[in-house]
Amino acid sequence: MFTFFGNNSLSYLQQEDDSRENMVSFRLAYIFSYNLLQFCGHTWILTNTIIRFFTFGQDATVDTFYAVGLVMSLCQLFSILELFHIADGIEEAKLLPRLIQVLEKNLLLIMLILLEEFQSKPVVCVQLFFWNILDLLRYSHEVLCAIDTPFTVMLWARYTLWIPVYVLSVITEGVTIYQATLDIAQEASAMQNSTDSSPSQQQFILTASLPLLALGASFTVWQLLKERQHQLERWTKKTKRK
Repeated sequence: MFTFFGNNSLSYLQQEDDSRENMVSFRLAYIFSYNLLQFCGHTWILTNTIIRFFTFGQDATVDTFYAVGLVMSLCQLFSILELFHIADGIEEAKLLPRLIQVLEKNLLLIMLILLEEFQSKPVVCVQLFFWNILDLLRYSHEVLCAIDTPFTVMLWARYTLWIPVYVLSVITEGVTIYQATLDIAQEASAMQNSTDSSPSQQQFILTASLPLLALGASFTVWQLLKERQHQLERWTKKTKRK
């Protein structure tokens, strides 16, 4: 009898271990596929943007957003899943900084989609360029981490180079919002005899978003510096062990 219960207990424990291993394998495959998909999407966008610039020159800024906007919107829409990754423990990261970054990009993309005439501005191309550089640095590192093969250069790019590029991206976002505000103000002045108040409402919302952008970016940079220090200490300990 004791042997019977013992065998059952061992069998149950083995099944539970197998279930956990399958779950870990599924999560690993999922997070690898997600990061690889994002990496491929942003690689296509950046390659398309660079080729268009060298082919058409400055004229490429007129319809660059039209050419890559759909893929960019899909990539940023899927990035909302990263909040669930962090909450579920699939990805090790701080939730609030990632939430700020996701909101920054998605809300600005919504603004660009709504303001069709603004999409041809050169600042929009610069903004897309910085967004793609940021995401390529991050997703390439995440892909390597998923297969447990990170190396020093990518670690440095992800946690050191990423910070100044993010600051430049936020500055470009501020310039984009400011220029959009000026365009809406000009449109409002041209519609003085109109009773439509939507341009002034849009101008107020965009103006109010600038200090929120600065506040959120400052908090994110502070968290990124802390994360960089943590990763540096972790890498130093790992190197000393070897």
